[in-house]
Amino acid sequence: MMEYKGYAAGPIDFDPDDNTFSGTVAGLKDVIHFEGTTAKELTRAFRESIDSYLELCAETGQKPDRPFNGKILVRTEPELHRKAVLRAAHDGVSLSRWISRQIENAR
Repeated sequence: MMEYKGYAAGPIDFDPDDNTFSGTVAGLKDVIHFEGTTAKELTRAFRESIDSYLELCAETGQKPDRPFNGKILVRTEPELHRKAVLRAAHDGVSLSRWISRQIENAR
């Protein structure tokens, strides 16, 4: 996965007619598009697109959209909620830390 300045590339598509790879930055409301004919060009375009987006935001005084803020709202059944709280308490960590560990260990 390509990552740069906290942004990650979404799926990369290939157009055999134009012989180009293209993609967008994942997880944003704003659309940041990039393309290239080689992996090197694609990587450079990915980074340049993010830099251009950040420059445009700075020039216009807009706050750049960020893909992830570290907050997850999880809705589940009350019994699963209870089970998670009890497991976190047993492990001596907060519920948030316990859930983070579960995500870290997911394959």
